[in-house]
Amino acid sequence: MGADIRAVAEKVADRLRRRGIPLTGDEKPEDLADLLVAVERFEHAVEARGGDLFVDDLNSTEPDDPHFVLPARMPDEPVRDYIARIDAATRSVREHPDISA
Repeated sequence: MGADIRAVAEKVADRLRRRGIPLTGDEKPEDLADLLVAVERFEHAVEARGGDLFVDDLNSTEPDDPHFVLPARMPDEPVRDYIARIDAATRSVREHPDISA
């Protein structure tokens, strides 16, 4: 893997960690990129339904709406399985009533 790819992968990993997502360090760069896309898709769905990402996040002890909290990654959960759970949660958020209305 080239230095450029490693540098980009580390930036993506840092963005994911800042969102509270644990990483093992063994994730492939393309998996990290796909995971970030899935997380951002979830976040956009939450915002579109009136959710507040500062309150409804993985580190929140009292989210406004638990439906708007990104699912936590399970220990030893493969990235692809986690992405599938995030995608399912995104579909659920899109069906959730808009709280800003």
